[in-house]
Amino acid sequence: MSWQQRGLLLMAMAVAALLPDGAVAVAAGRCTTSTPVKTYDKCIALPTQGATLAWTYDARNATLDAAFTGSFISPSGWVAWGVNAGAPAMTGARVLAAFSDPSTGALLALPFVLSPDVKLQASPLVSRPLDIPLLASSASLLAPARTVRDGAKVTIAATIRLSPNRTRVHLVWNRGLYVQGYSPTIHPTDASDLASHATVDILTTATEASPIASATLQWLHGSLNALSWGLLLPVGAAVARYLRPCAYAGPAWFYAHAAMQATGYTLGAAGFALGLVMGSASPGVTYKLHRGLGIAAATAGSLQTLAMFFRPKTTNRYRKYWKSYHHLVGYGCVVVGVVNVFQGFEVMGLGASYWKLGYCLALATLMGACVALEVNAWVLFCRRQQEEKLMRREVEDVVVKDRAAAF
Repeated sequence: MSWQQRGLLLMAMAVAALLPDGAVAVAAGRCTTSTPVKTYDKCIALPTQGATLAWTYDARNATLDAAFTGSFISPSGWVAWGVNAGAPAMTGARVLAAFSDPSTGALLALPFVLSPDVKLQASPLVSRPLDIPLLASSASLLAPARTVRDGAKVTIAATIRLSPNRTRVHLVWNRGLYVQGYSPTIHPTDASDLASHATVDILTTATEASPIASATLQWLHGSLNALSWGLLLPVGAAVARYLRPCAYAGPAWFYAHAAMQATGYTLGAAGFALGLVMGSASPGVTYKLHRGLGIAAATAGSLQTLAMFFRPKTTNRYRKYWKSYHHLVGYGCVVVGVVNVFQGFEVMGLGASYWKLGYCLALATLMGACVALEVNAWVLFCRRQQEEKLMRREVEDVVVKDRAAAF
């Protein structure tokens, strides 16, 4: 999926979240109450992944008879849906996952409990009986698909007894690329995948979908951070390292370095602020590594900025310690910022895009220039050392001759 298509999809989902209840299904897709298993009373189109849910609710015994329909994204993949008693979130959900039996190839529907360890990937996901009243469950492929393949649709049916007088149900659903043995692996982490949860009133079909940050905000956030943390700050660091030793540059290197770093930090702070806005606008959507690296880069950049106000004079005995701190934090900020830009490409689903290729070319050009300048600096340093050594020898020879003449 291209960046433009992804942007249109995200914008469509954001608009769908603002439409009236009856219009949400139309914006997200069509649902049907008729399935290969049975016919249900109501249905809705879920806001992500083209998924739908049909159900019949028996208020006399608080029984929900439901059928979820989703699609596979890989022949070795999985599709799952379930309920969460506490909140519309993955952690704590009780789900049914459909995938091919690795031994026989038959379609399975196994129960799983998504504990916090699963989200942290601390241990493989192992099937175990659910601790909720699951009365029946099954899975079946929709025609014309006969085997699990990319794009094949599957219906996962389940009969669950709910708490009496509780008609708001927290739903979660998702799909993944691989199953290791009988253990589904982590699903993709695009924004729409992480927002695949909603709260549905099974009496009125009213749906409270999780909002997703708009494509415009994502674009601005990514562009500002790639330009600032990913390019301007590394260029500013290179300017200080390779122009400072040049006598002809004079104090110009310092002004160029300060201007580059100030511009980069300002744009980076704006991109970081947009990330916070996007995070608050998308509850439940969390990119832990990307967020952690962003906080680390912003903290290091802020410390560098504050350190400029406490810079000792060149004659101060603590100046050398300040320089060591400045170099260490500065280079650390550059490294973390660049790594987080690449992490951002993966988060936005642009890991194999021309945007990433363009950034890699720009970064490779900068690194190539730095390598050439570093080699040149070492050549000049070695030449200067050799010249100083020859000068010392000449001085020593003159001194020896003068002493010999004196005697």
